Amino acid sequence: MSALEPDPATTLSRPAARSPARRRARAYLALTKPRIIELLLVTTVPAMMLAARGLPAPGTVVATLVGGALAAGSANALNCYLDRDIDAVMQRTVNRPLVTGEIAPARAAAFGAVLGGLAVAVLWVGTDPLAAGLAVVAIGFYVIGYTLLLKRRTPQNIVWGGAAGCMPVLIGWAAVRGRLDWAALVLFGIVFLWTPPHYWPLSLRFRSDYAAAGVPMLPVVAGPVQVARRILAYAWATVACSLLLVPVAGTGRIYAAAACALGASFLLEAHALHRRTKAAGGTITPGIAPMRLFHASISYLTLLFVAIGVDSLLRW
Repeated sequence: MSALEPDPATTLSRPAARSPARRRARAYLALTKPRIIELLLVTTVPAMMLAARGLPAPGTVVATLVGGALAAGSANALNCYLDRDIDAVMQRTVNRPLVTGEIAPARAAAFGAVLGGLAVAVLWVGTDPLAAGLAVVAIGFYVIGYTLLLKRRTPQNIVWGGAAGCMPVLIGWAAVRGRLDWAALVLFGIVFLWTPPHYWPLSLRFRSDYAAAGVPMLPVVAGPVQVARRILAYAWATVACSLLLVPVAGTGRIYAAAACALGASFLLEAHALHRRTKAAGGTITPGIAPMRLFHASISYLTLLFVAIGVDSLLRW
């Protein structure tokens, strides 16, 4: 009997009989990393609104979100398949379905491939061939570029590998306009530059995990002060790029004010992390609280793109 099959002696109700299927469904959902997908989609709709100078066609929005979610789920599932060996070593990932044995590796790989095929089909039919092609690039870069080539070889893995997470804004833009413009590239730049100051605080928090798994994240190969200094540099670059959207995309006062206020808050947290790491004498202690910046970075990006959407609605 499979470990996920109910014992006939204890199966007393229909809900209990369905529980293995629900557990299996949750396991497959976990492979897609839903929280990451949510953050990716937060950037997509405002990018579409900016491209459309207002509200894009509802059908295009739905197709883009569905296709984008499928593409991200595909990349994440394939990432779980390829990283199952190091996931088994790291405490923060030991409960992933491929580590616990809830899903067989071959099935996880097939699941990821199917999601990718569906994503391309949905975007091709529902939006534009360019959007579908960009989804293929995003999946391929995350799986091959980041997971296979960069992650285990260089401390710059998240810098260049993070480009895959920037693709939703390009996909959304292409879905509306059928082409890419300079404003879309600025949006790409915002997310690209934001990724290191978002992810490196998490890597600081789980440095021992990455070290045990042999993954050369920057905090594994560099001291906390050096990491905090680089985080600060990328945070400044992110805010500068966000302000570049004003002249390039013609955004209005609402976005400009939000970008300044949110940027100031983001930079304050980045500077605070830098001060705490210096005060800790170059050691990683609970007192440096890197997760404060991690969570602040999520709020920053979310609210910045909300401001793009609101500005687009009110300006056009």
